[in-house]
Amino acid sequence: MTTGSVNPRRADTRRNHERILIAAAESLAGSGEVSFNAIAKHAGVGVGTVYRHFPTPEALILAVYRREVRHLVEVVPALLAEHPPEQAFRVWTTDHLAHYMMTKRGLATALRSASATGGDLPANAYEAMVGAVATLLKANVEAGTVRAELEPETVLRGLGGLLYLDSADEWRKQAAALADLLWRGMCTHRD
Repeated sequence: MTTGSVNPRRADTRRNHERILIAAAESLAGSGEVSFNAIAKHAGVGVGTVYRHFPTPEALILAVYRREVRHLVEVVPALLAEHPPEQAFRVWTTDHLAHYMMTKRGLATALRSASATGGDLPANAYEAMVGAVATLLKANVEAGTVRAELEPETVLRGLGGLLYLDSADEWRKQAAALADLLWRGMCTHRD
């Protein structure tokens, strides 16, 4: 008889997988490099475990990219449930998208290398990001805080300025300033 519980080895495997992806994302955000030894040490696993999960650096890079995009999309409903729409937009921008943009900067070169060696970049990543922005905009339009004619693609392009954040500087403050600037252009009334 099964109880429906998860096999402890599988749960441990999933935890290791996630720890490896977190360590790799931090490494890519900082140095832009993928060192399986450094990632294994940071994740608290053996280097063989990293290779079992990700046989090549390209596989690891693509997995980090997919994880980051998936997180950005999946966090939106939780933020809208927890915060008023305007605050959800700001939290998503400063706490989630800004972090992703810094990681993406390190990922950019690695992604070019990964795709050049046959790795497949998720074709729907941009569409998923536009969908996340559309969801945030829709909630804000319904709350009467932003103009209804805003295009999610335009807002996402405006948020592209987050790519210029410096992780060694006061990036949260800079992200909040960019979100505020963009917000003032989006809102239904001028303060």
